[in-house]
Amino acid sequence: MQTATASFKLVKKVRDDRFEEERLNECALLIQIGVRDVQVGVVEDASKRVVLLEDYVLGELQSHDELFQLLQNLFDSHPLLLAGFWQRVIISFKNSKFAQVPPSLFVEESAADYLKINAALAPDEKVLWSRHGADNLITVFAVQTGLLTWLQKVYANTRVTYTHQSVALVQGLSQVAASQVGEPLYIYVDRFKLHIIAYRQGKLLYYNQFLIKQFADYVKYIMVVMKGLGMDAEKTRVVLWGYIGKNSPHYQEFYKYVRNVEFGGRPAGLELGYLFDEVQEHHFFDLFALMFLPS
Repeated sequence: MQTATASFKLVKKVRDDRFEEERLNECALLIQIGVRDVQVGVVEDASKRVVLLEDYVLGELQSHDELFQLLQNLFDSHPLLLAGFWQRVIISFKNSKFAQVPPSLFVEESAADYLKINAALAPDEKVLWSRHGADNLITVFAVQTGLLTWLQKVYANTRVTYTHQSVALVQGLSQVAASQVGEPLYIYVDRFKLHIIAYRQGKLLYYNQFLIKQFADYVKYIMVVMKGLGMDAEKTRVVLWGYIGKNSPHYQEFYKYVRNVEFGGRPAGLELGYLFDEVQEHHFFDLFALMFLPS
């Protein structure tokens, strides 16, 4: 689908053989929106069975308006996204304009002030906030006002939760950390972005995301964070998720410096049919983790 300046491309689609579009009212719709990609998931709310997964990459965008137009084109061409009778809808935004605030310090009326410490707020952006269920942290984040207003109209008659990618990662990985022996470093490799998370005694110790401009940045940021946290690159377990595999150049380079590496799995509690065997278990963790956020 072409716009005046950019396009989108479906690069992955898996549809469960028992997916029935007549039963959307029993399903949760998961949408994750970034400036370089969009993910869509449909999950049966009661059984937590994933019945649809789609991954889109977006052409290079020059403005918020271009992203808004591109998303409208994607929704208009999609057979399900404009449906208004979902059990619930969860929309996650992937951007760098966020701040994590302890609940004891959070004042809703000052939400924009927390965000301004980390990022400049544009005039056409609105500030939202989302609470983590596991550690009770509050994440404040920015969303384009026009995009938010449009989404609110699209799903005017549906229960909608708006959240941030970091909330899904921190919440989802806190469940993983609770069952781990030791204190590994958790890494999520996104498109042109790297997320690094650490927990200590079950509590979030560190979370940050880094923009990746060149290949060497992956190793550089990981080594800097490990050193800052007092982790031994030779001994510390590192668990990977995201767009990375053992045969990828990212992994091969990373393995030169950090040897105790393994791949993570999906959030516990999900059910996937055999058609999803083609999807590696460490892929789409952030999307799937949306199912288990507090509503």
